[in-house]
Amino acid sequence: MMWGNGYGMHFVWWIWPVGLVLILGLVLLTIVTIRIFSGGPGVSGPQAGPPPGPGATGRSAARLVLDERFARGELDAEEYRHRVQVLGE
Repeated sequence: MMWGNGYGMHFVWWIWPVGLVLILGLVLLTIVTIRIFSGGPGVSGPQAGPPPGPGATGRSAARLVLDERFARGELDAEEYRHRVQVLGE
C-alpha cells in the first residue's frame, strides 16, 4: 500500500543535510555577531597593553624616560628643557 503521493521516504533524504547546514549557519552567524559587538575575540575590558615603544610616538627611549621623570616631578621645567635640548629633540 502506498502512502501520500507515492514517492515514499526516499524523496525527502535531502532534509537532513539542509537542516544541518542551516543550523550550523545560524550558530556561525551567532558567534560572529557576538564577536563583532563584544569588540573581538578575547576582549574582556580595557586593554592595558605594553607601554608605547620608541616608534609608537616618534620619541626615543631616552626622551620617554625623561618625560616620565618630568611627569613624576623629579625634574623641574628648566632642567627638563635643557635635557631635551641635549638629546636634540
